[in-house]
Amino acid sequence: MIDFSSRDDNPLGTFLRDRRMRLDPATFGFAPGRRRTPGLRREEVAQRANISPTWYTWLEQGRGGAPSADVLERIAAGLMLTEPEREHLHILAFGHPPEARYREPESMMTPRLQNVLDAMPHCPAMIRTATWNVIAWNRAAAMILTDYAELAPEQRNILRLIFSDSRVKAAQEDWQRVARFVVGAFRADAARAGAGEEIRQLVDELSQMSPEFAALWNDNEVAGHGEGVKRLHHPDLGPIELEFSTFAVEGRPDLNMMVYTPATAEVAGRIRAFLEER
Repeated sequence: MIDFSSRDDNPLGTFLRDRRMRLDPATFGFAPGRRRTPGLRREEVAQRANISPTWYTWLEQGRGGAPSADVLERIAAGLMLTEPEREHLHILAFGHPPEARYREPESMMTPRLQNVLDAMPHCPAMIRTATWNVIAWNRAAAMILTDYAELAPEQRNILRLIFSDSRVKAAQEDWQRVARFVVGAFRADAARAGAGEEIRQLVDELSQMSPEFAALWNDNEVAGHGEGVKRLHHPDLGPIELEFSTFAVEGRPDLNMMVYTPATAEVAGRIRAFLEER
């Protein structure tokens, strides 16, 4: 009979051992040699993580107590864990995900994500980062909201547009309400993603440029933005009402998808006709 007790009693050690045994020693400059088991040796993982080989061995064996978050991060880097694997490692060790630590997206978009946007031809949709930079959009978003292709990449930020673009400002039915909502939701998003330093320059820039932004930022309000209603004055369509929903992108904690759908059948018909004529 197979004894599974060691795997059940020490899930953290089991996970570390399994990931260690999947790695190719030659990839990391270690001589393959004769090895009793595949993958890296424990002392090689310890060397890559800059920790004691004895202590790492104890960790895999379920001895020596729980590691610090810093040590666990070094082990995760040494094992080249993916983001979901890193999160799982922290949950096994501490019972909760790692503290938020924002990192700029390593790769901005994939063709599959763009295909998802393009599959909604009559609903404006976009992908934005945790710092509210728009990195992808569909044709409907360009025609109904903003043509981001006409903007330099550094200008494709929703806060910059709300507070510095006169056309975007004029299109809002109640700009003050929209601005307050956007600032509160942006603050919550940045804090959740651990992006305090990353937004400092943008906040300073907007505070100097816009007294309205400075006042709203100093109010320290936060807001959720999972869904809501957006009312616009479109130059060709006139007043339109859109419902929006925000979705997390699985496996990409740095990205969110925003989808706008017509609030009524009448608005949907006008938008469809407008887009099909162009």
